[in-house]
Amino acid sequence: MSRPLILFYGTLAYIVFLLTFLYAIGFVSGVGVPRTIDTGRTAAPAAALAIDLLLLALFAVQHSGMARPAFKRWWTRYVPVAAERSTYVLVSSLALILLFWQWRTLAQPVWSIHSEPARWALYALAAAGWLLVLSSTFLIDHFGLFGLRQVWSHAQGLDTQHDGAFVTRAFYRLVRHPLMLGFLIAFWAAPDMSQGHLLFALMTTGYILLAVKCLEERDLVAQFGDTYRSYQREVPMLLPWHAVRTPRPAPTGCPLGHAAGGSEHHPR
Repeated sequence: MSRPLILFYGTLAYIVFLLTFLYAIGFVSGVGVPRTIDTGRTAAPAAALAIDLLLLALFAVQHSGMARPAFKRWWTRYVPVAAERSTYVLVSSLALILLFWQWRTLAQPVWSIHSEPARWALYALAAAGWLLVLSSTFLIDHFGLFGLRQVWSHAQGLDTQHDGAFVTRAFYRLVRHPLMLGFLIAFWAAPDMSQGHLLFALMTTGYILLAVKCLEERDLVAQFGDTYRSYQREVPMLLPWHAVRTPRPAPTGCPLGHAAGGSEHHPR
């Protein structure tokens, strides 16, 4: 692939991601899109449950599997290194689009808040969760996270690899994974919770906890060693409920990472 073609490909992958992210907000919140978590295709409850679980599992396997260092080493035999991140972002977006398209509703209510002030408070909390997701990507290198920096650097004939700098910024002083915390807030802050929404929230919460604890943090320890172990001791993983000790001057913090609805990895 020529440099202009790789740049076009990376830009297209970013646009697809951005549109998918915006649709995800509407899909979960139930506003502004033709199919939401509670309005769309229907099926018998057992069939709907099986299909929805399969869609969630497919996304989880793709999202975590393609982020593994061993897979990246194999994958870049066939995909240009500069386009590897963009390919990951594009495939993750397509997996989410498939989920939005084929999701079967389970619309039976689990809870419904009738107080208008309480409803608006939950809407505001969900919006804050989505803002936390987006702002966290900029704290760790938004454009590297979604492949644009790599394809742009390649187009200019520059090194597409990042230096792996380990720094602390803003929310990363409070929790190690504010991006994941933002997703959890956005998924659970719902004034109307259906069975389908509850299934989605439970499964994505379980996936986030498992992926962060068993995959993400293992990779980060392997990459940053004692620096990350110190960060683990000083900063809680997701919930800033206890007093955080002052980090040691150098180096502490959160590595540059990736999101796209998954765990945070270095965007190489």
